[in-house]
Order: sequence, then structure tokens, then C-alpha cells
Amino acid sequence: HSYYLFLFQNYESIPEQAAQTYADNTFSKMMLAKVYCVHMINALGYDLLFQDVDIVWYRNPVEYFTNDSNPYRDFDMYFQQDGSPSRRYAPYSPNTGFYFVRNNLKTQYFFHSLLMQGNLITGSGSHQSALNIVLQEHASWRGLRVKVLNVETEMFPGGFHFHRRKDFMKDMIVGKVKPYIFHMSWTTNKENKRMFFEQLGDWHVDDQCIGSTTSKILSDGRNNGSDLSSACCLAKPQVKCHYRDKPSRIPCKDRPSIDKDKPSWW
Repeated sequence: HSYYLFLFQNYESIPEQAAQTYADNTFSKMMLAKVYCVHMINALGYDLLFQDVDIVWYRNPVEYFTNDSNPYRDFDMYFQQDGSPSRRYAPYSPNTGFYFVRNNLKTQYFFHSLLMQGNLITGSGSHQSALNIVLQEHASWRGLRVKVLNVETEMFPGGFHFHRRKDFMKDMIVGKVKPYIFHMSWTTNKENKRMFFEQLGDWHVDDQCIGSTTSKILSDGRNNGSDLSSACCLAKPQVKCHYRDKPSRIPCKDRPSIDKDKPSWW
């Protein structure tokens, strides 16, 4: 019971407002929530897929991890590779916004250890660097089998591809490659994430729901008492141009560049 009281007290302190920038105080508190929720599901005995909300699915990624013919079927944990060369993420460079965990004694002990070392997150401001520290320890000490999905694969792209792999992004837009997901990482804030998704044609949220609350949305007379998904989810995406120098489903040549003096991506 003391454990659940601890969780309640910490969830209660999580800010409702979005972080202003990476690793600020609000961001750090939200990163602690990522530890609590995964630890609870893992402790209950389930395999799990964790993902941030800045991810869209094109195919069900769980099928990749549970496929018996997958040559990497026997790993305990799988991470999307971040793509960053930063030393603080070495040697794995795992992106902790998308990962799959098999439930076993090794992963249970790993997440218990991470929970007990939550000060690593508050001290560094980063869930990713803290998890990576504990990951190295458990891989070498406890034999935890970790697979980081190569950034050069076509299956799990993210911010690295969006900002640095123009050829890949063009192939993805026209359907030459069919990834499982796309993760809008490497992006400053949620406003830029939304605009980048709108350019890609992957934004399916009605404007009336952005920055609003459930009670306000459902009480709006325009929604006629519908549920939240009916009021907010769009069958066809909103495609909008914002920046000429970033990947887009349609040419955005008449828009400004987000990076100074960059030419049109098209």
C-alpha cells in the first residue's frame, strides 16, 4: 500500500502544462511518470510496448516484436535508436520514447532498479540518459539482452530521418518504404511536432480539440453530445504547410524556413 501511496503522490505532482523546452523542470517531472507507468505494468507480469504521444502508427509494431520468425526474437528489451552521437547516450543510444519489453525476472529487476534511482532523472533532466546508465549496468551485470533497432533500418524512423535523411523521407511519403511507425523526435516543442505532422499528412486531430479539455470539448454545442473520439479524430488528415525547408506531403515553397536561409525541401 505504501508503494501505491508513493505513486499517487508523485502522479499528483505532475504538471498539467506542457514543458517549454527539453530537460526543463516540467519535462523532468513528466519523465518520472514514464518510469512509474512502465514499472507498474511490468510488475503485473505483462509484456509491454511503451511510446510517447508524438508517434504515428502505419502498421501494428507489436507484430514485429512477437513474430516467432524475427531473428531478434530472443531479446529482453528493444529500443528505437535515437541517432544522436552524444556521449551521454553511449554506447546504446536508445530512444526511450519507443521501446518494447518482454516480461521476465531480468526486466522486472531492471525497472525496479530504475525506479529506485529516480534521482538520476531529476538530476540530469533526462529519462533517456538515466535509463541508459541503468541499462548498461544490467546488460553487463545481469545479462539483460538489449536490442537497439538500427537507425538505418526502414521500419522505425524518427527525428533523425526527418531532419537528416531527405531521400528516406521522400520514399516514405510516396510509399516506397512502409515503416511500422514514425516518431517525431529531435523536435523542440509540441507546437513544432504538430506542424511537422501536419506537413507530413499525419495529423488527424480537429483544431477545436487542440489545447482544450475533455469537458470543454464535450460541452460544445457543435459536438451534439458525441464522445471525445468522434469530436476530435479526423478520418482524413489535415495537411498544412508551415515551413518550406522541412519534409512535406505537398510542396511548401511559399512558406518561410524554420532554419535560417534554408532552401525549399522540394
